[in-house]
Amino acid sequence: MLAPLPSSPRATLPVLFFPLPHPLPHFRPHPRPASCHAPVPAPQPASRVPARSSAMPGPGRAQVSVFPSGPELGASLAALVWQEAGRGSGPGGRFSLGLSGGSLVQLLSRELPRTPQPCSHWLLAYCDERRVPFEDPESTHGQYRAQLLSKIPIPEKQVLTINPSLPVEEAASDYSKKLKEEFPGQEIPVFDLLILGMGPDGHTASLFPDHPLLQETQKIVAAISDSPKPPPERITMTLPVLNAAHTVVFVAVGESKASIVKRILETEEENPLPAARVRPEHGKLFWFLDEAAAKELTGPVEKHSVL
Repeated sequence: MLAPLPSSPRATLPVLFFPLPHPLPHFRPHPRPASCHAPVPAPQPASRVPARSSAMPGPGRAQVSVFPSGPELGASLAALVWQEAGRGSGPGGRFSLGLSGGSLVQLLSRELPRTPQPCSHWLLAYCDERRVPFEDPESTHGQYRAQLLSKIPIPEKQVLTINPSLPVEEAASDYSKKLKEEFPGQEIPVFDLLILGMGPDGHTASLFPDHPLLQETQKIVAAISDSPKPPPERITMTLPVLNAAHTVVFVAVGESKASIVKRILETEEENPLPAARVRPEHGKLFWFLDEAAAKELTGPVEKHSVL
């Protein structure tokens, strides 16, 4: 169980629980060793992972946290990363982390280095990637390499990347092979923590609404050559991997996300949006929102002010 951390002294942060009614296919993630549930010392950033009680979201439920500002959201997200890093489930306590791009690059690159801790036991991968050279501004790894990886000492051999010089299908197969090598004996790789963003259309990673990849159940990594959002060629983890993780956290900020956040968290649909299909079968699901992204939720959201 994720140990509760005290709230930031600057604000009172609400935590809401939403039932997610969409059906979830059955996957078989590798069970987390019992020893990994031992409590670990909490990190010491300025702002903490918010919690009103020690209750964690159960199967089919999401813990939704609303923050007064982006910096407070970022500080609490960084605290969650460091806390999960202290309870990695891999060999020797290895902590496996999957990152997404977009605005998350700047947020994590600003907040994670504020509380430097050992990273030699980290395995870093990307939930999706654009098939462009790492020097291209569209490259997720390229952006993290420039903004984050120079500040936290993750060994280079423990950062898994695609090979952008390969054709997109071969690049997906090559990335899948790399993941399987790092998670031996697991039919589906089980990450300790995946951090996901969400587009205004409800897409997450490179899984887009009504795309055939939403039905993929055999591959752990898939190629997409017709992305509705440029660049068109991408490599993405599939839903079986996203739903096998021990912990998944979505981050959504800004008023442009408000209607889609409400749709995902408070509406039952026959054909759920990609982000609504992410429901870890045996893990925890968090949504970190700022007040603008949460403005249309009808649950008992409390108003706050930054002191």
